Formats: sequence, structure tokens, C-alpha cells
Amino acid sequence: MSSHKRLDRAYQSAKVIPFDDSSKFILFSDCHRGDNSFADDFANNRNIYFHALNHYYRQGFQYCELGDGDELWENLTFESIFDAHKNVFQLLRQFHLDKRLHMLWGNHDMVYRDQDYVNKHLTHYFEPIDGMDKSLFDGITYHEAIILKHSETGQELFCTHGHQADWWNYVCWRIGRFLVRVLWKPLQVVGIADPTSPAKNYKELIRIERRIKRWIVKNKLRITIAGHTHRPRFPEPGQIPFFNDGSCVHPRSITGIEIENGKISLIKWQIATKTDGTLQIVRMLLEGPEKLVDYILE
Repeated sequence: MSSHKRLDRAYQSAKVIPFDDSSKFILFSDCHRGDNSFADDFANNRNIYFHALNHYYRQGFQYCELGDGDELWENLTFESIFDAHKNVFQLLRQFHLDKRLHMLWGNHDMVYRDQDYVNKHLTHYFEPIDGMDKSLFDGITYHEAIILKHSETGQELFCTHGHQADWWNYVCWRIGRFLVRVLWKPLQVVGIADPTSPAKNYKELIRIERRIKRWIVKNKLRITIAGHTHRPRFPEPGQIPFFNDGSCVHPRSITGIEIENGKISLIKWQIATKTDGTLQIVRMLLEGPEKLVDYILE
């Protein structure tokens, strides 16, 4: 199956979420939440991520995670990840209870496409303080893609992880997972990067982006938002509308895409120094905001 057919299938099976200009969404991907070991890339930015997530929860945003939220190639079980970042999952649970949580699976958490696996591992957790099981993401379903569809203009924003354009990481993900666990995870501790990852292989990154852009042009679609490559992208109106929200494992910062007031923006959260020498977590606008309607081509 070609990358175009895999993207077609993701689009056709996508969950449709209606929205309007009063809706607010934050899109993150590639958090790669791990077990808080030396190989856990997320651990460096967990405080930044938690602060940003708490901000969006208080401001009434809906949260869309475009795959690779949990690092289930390096780690054998979700339970070890949950124990390491329990505060994050407790906050995500609040989004879920408010029906503001939309989760996609990527190549590193592709096991979540199996609903039985999700039901077994993500719906409940054991609380050692109380000595009993408690509800976590009861009733949650992970999707391959979602479509944000404007209730007035009919404009569609197609959101997926993007590994559909990466044959190795979509078709051979089990082999990739095995190699990461037995080979690249130990080497990562000493600073040797996995060459199969598009985030660390520039030539492969460009090839993946080119395939997705060709698919967008072929199908005359409008906005497509992905992750996977970890490289933020924000086109101008009139260009091929291929966006990428980046990742949450950049050195000392996280990037994402906000949709608010009918506009789209690329943002970054990072730690900055105040004049008195103290540190604070700040939000920075990298690109936009641009009106979504400006990406509608006649």
C-alpha cells in the first residue's frame, strides 16, 4: 500500500469534530512520554508541558494529541510511563471528563489502535495509597485521524500523525520497536541517535514532507496538520497548506498549534529568565495568527 493510499484511508476513517469561530484547540504531538529514565526525552520538558497544558485547560481549550504521546517503543508498558508522569495524566483525565480530549495514535504508540489494549491499560490505574483501582480514561478511543469541520464554512482541517507517509515506521513499526528497545535505547543514553527516526534523519524528513504535500495537492484538500518529523511548519496563505506542530521534545522547549477565533498560530513554550534572575515559563508566538478562511482556495 502506498503512502497516498494510507493517507486516503486515514482521511476516510477520520473522526469528524465540528467547530466554529468560538472554538479553541491546542494541538501537540510527539511528547514521547517515557519512564523518567535517562532515555526519557520528555522528562526535560515535563514542567513546561504541564504548565502549558494547565493553561489550556483553564482557558477552555480542547486538547488534540496527534500521535506519539507515549513512548511505547522504548518502554514495555504504559504503567511505567503513568507512574513517571502521573500529574500529566491526571490533568489529561480532566480534559477527558470534560469531553475536550482527542487522542490519535502514531508509530511509537501504535498499539493504541487496538481497542482491547486501550481498555486494558488506559481505562483504570492502581492507586497504591488507597490500595484500589481508579478510573483514568474510561471509554476513551484512539483514532488514526480527526477532521475539524467548520460548522458554517464547511472548511476541513485534516489532522493525523503523518507516519502514513513513512513506510518503515508505519508498515514495519514492530521491527522498529524491537530495534529501539534492544539497540537504540541503550545507545541514546550515550548520545547516539536512532538513524531510522525522521526527526534525526534530515533526508528522510524531507521525503516524508514531500509525500504529504503531493497527497494534499492531488486530493485538492485544504489544511493538513501533522507531527512525526518534529519539524514545525507554518505555510503562508496561498502555499500548500501543510502544517506541522513540531514536538514536545525540543531542547528546553515545546511547540504546538493553536486554533482560536477562527485563526491558526504556531506557538512555543519555554523557560525564560526574568530581570530579577528568577525563571518563568512563557508562551511565544512563532507564526500567525492567520485566518483559516484565507486558506480556502476557490
